[in-house]
Amino acid sequence: MISRYFASLPRVRASKFLLAAAALAAFAVSDAAPARAGGYDGTWTTVFSTTRGNCSSGYSVPFLVSGTRVSSAGGGHVSGSVNRTGGVAVAVSVGASHATGGGRLARGSGSGRWSGMITGDRCSGTWQATRS
Repeated sequence: MISRYFASLPRVRASKFLLAAAALAAFAVSDAAPARAGGYDGTWTTVFSTTRGNCSSGYSVPFLVSGTRVSSAGGGHVSGSVNRTGGVAVAVSVGASHATGGGRLARGSGSGRWSGMITGDRCSGTWQATRS
């Protein structure tokens, strides 16, 4: 069901979603303190670039931040957190593909690194995010 959903989206397929999710999943949180309520709340559009491995680049995936929680805004299983200084850590899985990511969010943008196993290929790269 998730694969059909992503297959219908322009430029976004389930494998690309996983790659993006992987990027977010690798977000290493350096500070365990909770985020300020609403500090990073909203929908974030994340664009992923692959720097290592045989995975696609240049696609975007939306994620939802609510308080200290990060979740999916479009499918798959996404879990993660953001702390009060913007450090974010996320884990994402869709089918057999999975990824982790880490980085930092600021007022309306963010960036970081990701890595994971996407449709059988080990890949890693960077991500850039903007809040909608």
